[in-house]
Amino acid sequence: MRILTGIQPSGTPHIGNYFGAMRQIINIQEKGETFVFLADYHSLTTSPEPAQLRANVLELALNFLACGVNTEKSTVLFRQSDVPEVCELTWILNNVTPVGLLERAHSYKDKIAKGFSPNNGLFSYPVLMASDILLYQSNLVPVGKDQKQHLEITRDIAIKFNNQYGEVFTIPDELIPEEVAIVPGTDGQKMSKSYHNTIPIFGKEKEIKKAIMNVVTDCKQLEEPKDPDTCNVVALYKLVATPEELEEMKAKYRAGGYGYGHAKLALFDKLWAYFEPMRKRRAELEQNLDYVWEVLRKGAERARAEATVTMAKVREAVGLR
Repeated sequence: MRILTGIQPSGTPHIGNYFGAMRQIINIQEKGETFVFLADYHSLTTSPEPAQLRANVLELALNFLACGVNTEKSTVLFRQSDVPEVCELTWILNNVTPVGLLERAHSYKDKIAKGFSPNNGLFSYPVLMASDILLYQSNLVPVGKDQKQHLEITRDIAIKFNNQYGEVFTIPDELIPEEVAIVPGTDGQKMSKSYHNTIPIFGKEKEIKKAIMNVVTDCKQLEEPKDPDTCNVVALYKLVATPEELEEMKAKYRAGGYGYGHAKLALFDKLWAYFEPMRKRRAELEQNLDYVWEVLRKGAERARAEATVTMAKVREAVGLR
């Protein structure tokens, strides 16, 4: 079984990135050959500065390796743009993709509503995503609920191509974990760089503690009982605490005499300890960037080997050979 997933390089990672996406990738890599790509072509839809994009790619590679992606076993980590065949396949798939299918894509409408420039790259984003998946004959694609429609579009494109030209592509299935963590930001909204409400994974101790102490709570006094089920601090604490530790904090909330400041300090201690091994690993990798680039080079080499096989079939099927 081949599993494929990709993440856009977008700067400093926060705990929402880790618990919402990265941890699922790391956990699933033992279940089959896993291709993980750094989606720098996709990033161009929002026109980042070139130097920043390059820095973000390295940052994401460091973070994946530090957090547990294991390229020594069955995981292939590579940069999307190191496999140019994905662009050729995108053009070919554009010619079997109905415009109406893309017009129904929720993500395009959402981004335009948020003020993104309505360029063709943003509009045809699902075709590039389909190429990412189909190029490597992927069986399973872990996605969040917001990406489910893109997987459905990928399947529609693959089926249409296969019906027109013969059985070339594997039809992928989505994997939507039942319990994907929805991580609240410091303001109570979903944690996102766009909202400036994040808690970084690899920030300095003082920076992380400051972010945690700024988590929004209600105005109940120290001695008052509090509701743990509606508290952002508890929602974050449960990501890193044992069930026993979580129940202990909830009991303190309900009893009163336990302030939000106490809870935030407990949260900081747990988060700091949880990510300690990853911080150490990342510090080691920062001193050996040649190793990181070599991992990406070898990953691209492996990915291109698969891409070349698929593209030979595609070219033959459509009459380009």
